[in-house]
Amino acid sequence: MSISLVSWNVNGIRAAAKSSLLEFITESNADIIAFQEIKAGESDIPAKIKELDYRIIVNPARKKGYSGTAVLNRLPSLGIIDSTEIPEFNGEGRVCGIEFENFWFLNVYFPNSGRDLNRLDFKLQFDRALHKFCNSLREVKPVVICGDFNVAHMEVDIARPADNINNAGFTVQEREWMTEFLNDGYVDTFRMFNSEPGNYTWWTYRFNARSRNIGWRIDYFVVSDDLRNRVISSEILANIRGSDHCPVKMVLDL
Repeated sequence: MSISLVSWNVNGIRAAAKSSLLEFITESNADIIAFQEIKAGESDIPAKIKELDYRIIVNPARKKGYSGTAVLNRLPSLGIIDSTEIPEFNGEGRVCGIEFENFWFLNVYFPNSGRDLNRLDFKLQFDRALHKFCNSLREVKPVVICGDFNVAHMEVDIARPADNINNAGFTVQEREWMTEFLNDGYVDTFRMFNSEPGNYTWWTYRFNARSRNIGWRIDYFVVSDDLRNRVISSEILANIRGSDHCPVKMVLDL
């Protein structure tokens, strides 16, 4: 059985719903759809999304209109992953996960380290806690992690690496953590199929960056190594609009 999974930082689910979000959900026909930066609580999720043929799980931030994650799922599941396993980060609604029979699924919105790097320490603490949490889950069954990691891992993942050294999302510390994480038995699935530059998932709204493809690849599907041979495809849906990010998609053979 193959299943399709989509991840998208929608930069506000209510705003995205006024654009092309509903059409995208319907046309994607994905089994699992993960959203980051929903900027909404459960009661704020647009009714038309709730009416779709999915069960919806929401982990909102305590601060209104900020952060938050949600998952639409139509597969049989065993339960919701208790993100209080990472209690120091729970207030920002950054982890939303589901346990399935054959794998764990984590939808994660990693913190941004800030324009002046004022949240770099917080980001790195979150990175390490998430890494430890994934390792604990992996002891039981394979893990799928998707979301906005807020880091461009390698120079090939950013249009202008020289101009962004030590900027948020391209600091040595963040990139080193990503290397450490992947080297610990996890796979960046997009790079299994595509090693070329010019593949990005986020573009600033300024300077016509998207039309000029001056972007960053910061949205990922990562799997634990025991799922590597189960990944059929992993791609960037760069033509989908409605946010400053575009969706990413993975197909798994289970």
